[in-house]
Amino acid sequence: MTGFRALPSVDQFLLSPMGRALIDGHGRAAVTAGLRARLDAARAAIRDGADGDAEAARLPHLLAADLAAAAQSNLRPMLNLTGTVLHTNLGRAILAEEAIAAASAAMSAPLALEFDLGSGGRGQRDDHLRGLLCELTGAEDATVVNNNAAAVLIALNTFGQGRQAIVSRGELIEIGGAFRMPDIMARAGAHLVEVGTTNRTHPRDYQDAITPDTGLILKVHTSNYRIEGFTAEVPAPHLAQIAGRAGVVLLNDLGAGSLVDLAGWGLRREPTVAEAVAEGADLVTFSGDKLLGGPQAGFIVGRRDLIAQINRNPLKRAVRLDKIRIAALEATLRLYRDPDRLAERLPTLQYLSRPQADIAAQAARLAPQVGALLPDYTVTTTDCASQIGSGALPTDTIPSAGLRITGAGGNAPDRLAAQLRALPRPVVGHIREGALILDLRCLDRDEDLLGALSA
Repeated sequence: MTGFRALPSVDQFLLSPMGRALIDGHGRAAVTAGLRARLDAARAAIRDGADGDAEAARLPHLLAADLAAAAQSNLRPMLNLTGTVLHTNLGRAILAEEAIAAASAAMSAPLALEFDLGSGGRGQRDDHLRGLLCELTGAEDATVVNNNAAAVLIALNTFGQGRQAIVSRGELIEIGGAFRMPDIMARAGAHLVEVGTTNRTHPRDYQDAITPDTGLILKVHTSNYRIEGFTAEVPAPHLAQIAGRAGVVLLNDLGAGSLVDLAGWGLRREPTVAEAVAEGADLVTFSGDKLLGGPQAGFIVGRRDLIAQINRNPLKRAVRLDKIRIAALEATLRLYRDPDRLAERLPTLQYLSRPQADIAAQAARLAPQVGALLPDYTVTTTDCASQIGSGALPTDTIPSAGLRITGAGGNAPDRLAAQLRALPRPVVGHIREGALILDLRCLDRDEDLLGALSA
């Protein structure tokens, strides 16, 4: 029994200097619960023959480690060295400094979210973004919801509930998390009418499908896959004419949705929102946290009368944006007024346009330093092929560079990958051909990686 007497009582420990320090850092309830659990474990160890004094000496350090681990959020900063710039699982776009400052200001004080400072009456939260969106896209009007799936959902529900929605079979996409366009259409209350075939859809397919029950035609930009070879699709301007003659709404879902021509930064051209509007779509939907480089949001731009109908839909309140994202989006959209400096200020575009030579030079600098921090592994430089991610330009890669890390044993890459994920600032790469690859395209500073590995 002398072994058990070496352990402190709960009250004794809580009143000790160590106990008071832990309470100051983590709160009495958490410390008490953790202490009881550690005391139970120590008693069990003593019953199995462990030394009581040794268990008592270990207890404060183990408890402190438990409390520190419990207090650490899984949503902590990490290094995305996967080679996928807009990684959905890692939060997609990194916000510009201007957007971060605007979001912080919105969090820390009241602001005129739905208050008209001129009249003193109630305002509309969409007003903070409407003018910018119309200016940048050429649309008559605009509204915003919490993501692009919600934008498509509310548009389909507004104009297709209880009616037919026509879409090409080649555009019945599945997006992340196994969410499929036919399922979204069903939830919106629209009756799906498939036309054409997987690889070929012609104007007559749409024309023959239109009936008095048709509510809209849906065109979906297949941003997350490509069908190549013997293919045919109806261009948006032609589809707009078909919809216009029939008096039905044409909804063009661009998905990633770029506000600028990416070819100016050496990337393959994607249709811009302004082009989709100019081609005659009645409504265009696109994302805020993909190519646009802002926080998660879904935009709907187009005809003023149709936007007004969407805003009257009761679903709008369920999918509206909060003040923090509206503030960040406004700041992000303002950056597009100065396209000459956009790549300097918008992290997404900065990462995508970063020259391979710069990344290769960074890899050459880091290889020996990382090798010194990982003495059990061999670190060399390697060419990489980055991708945009989040469904944008899925078949395109961007020449990049990084570190190739190998070690003894067949499971060395997996073992190291797990160790790097467990760091206070996790480091995530990808495994390829028996090595852990750290693509450095999204690494801002050498010291970010060196500091993470040194922790």
